Amino acid sequence: MTSSCRRPEHTAPPDVYYNEAEAKKYSQNSRMIEIQTQMSERAVELLNLPEGQPCFLLDVGCGSGLSGDFLSEEGHFWVGVDISTNTNHHIIIGESPINVYVALDREVEGDLLVGDMGHGMPFRPGTFDGCISISALQWLCNADKRTHSPPKRLYTFFSTLYSSLSRGSRAVFQLYPENSEQLELITTQAMRAGFGGGMVVDYPNSSKAKKFFLCLFAGVTGVLPKGLGTEASDRGVPNQVQYSGQRCRFKNMKGKSVKKGRDWVVEKKERRRRQGREVRADTKYTGRHRRPHF
Repeated sequence: MTSSCRRPEHTAPPDVYYNEAEAKKYSQNSRMIEIQTQMSERAVELLNLPEGQPCFLLDVGCGSGLSGDFLSEEGHFWVGVDISTNTNHHIIIGESPINVYVALDREVEGDLLVGDMGHGMPFRPGTFDGCISISALQWLCNADKRTHSPPKRLYTFFSTLYSSLSRGSRAVFQLYPENSEQLELITTQAMRAGFGGGMVVDYPNSSKAKKFFLCLFAGVTGVLPKGLGTEASDRGVPNQVQYSGQRCRFKNMKGKSVKKGRDWVVEKKERRRRQGREVRADTKYTGRHRRPHF
C-alpha cells in the first residue's frame, strides 16, 4: 500500500500545498476533473440517498468545488469546507484570504467556508443528510505542528461530524491511505466517535484502479456495500492462491513456451477483468498459434 513517490501530505501542510497554482490544476485539468467527478459519483452512490429527493449534504475538503458540482447536478444542496483559502470563497472564517477566486470563478452553487477538519465541524446537530469527502481525510494523519496529535484531531473531527449528521445518514470518505496502520488509526477513531461501518475497496486486484472508501453509518448500522470489481470472485473465478498453483503447473511444462499457450492467455485476460479493464471476449481463436509473417 505504500508508495515510492512522495505523497502531497509529506510535502507541506494542506493550506500551503494547495496554493493558487495547485488549485487551478484541479479546475483546469480535464483528467483531474474526470477523476474527481467519478469518485464523487461513487461516493454519492455509497451514501444510498433517497431517489428523487434533494438532500442537504456536507462536502469536507471541497477544494475548488468539483465534487460540489456533481452534487448540484444531482439536485442536492451542499456546504463545502476546505482549509485552503485558494480553493473557495463564499464564507471566510479566520484570516483574510489572498487568492480565493477559483471556486467563485467556476460559479459553484454551494456555500463554502474555510476551516480545519482537525478543529471539528461547526454545525448544529442533525444539520446534514449525508457527508462526502474526496482525497482529504489522510491529511489528518499528519502532525504539521507541535500541537497536532493525529488521534485527537481525528476524534475531534469524527465526533463533531457525527453530531452534525441526522440519525440514519451516512458519511463516505474516499482516501489514499499510506499504510495499514493509518487505516487502523482512522477507523478506530471513527468507531470511537460513535460511527458504524467500515472500508469499501473498489477493484482490489488492480494497482491503478483500486480505490478506498470509508463508509460510515451515523446512529443506525447498515449493511456495508460491496466494492466494485469483486463480482469475479463471487462467480468462482480463481483467486490468487489458485493462480500461484497455475504458475507452478506452467513452470513444470518443460519444452513448451509458457507465454504462447491458450491457458496463459485466458489466465491473463481473467486477471485483467478482475482489475476492471476492458477485455475482448474469449473465442475459439483465443491463444491460437499464428503463422509467421514475412
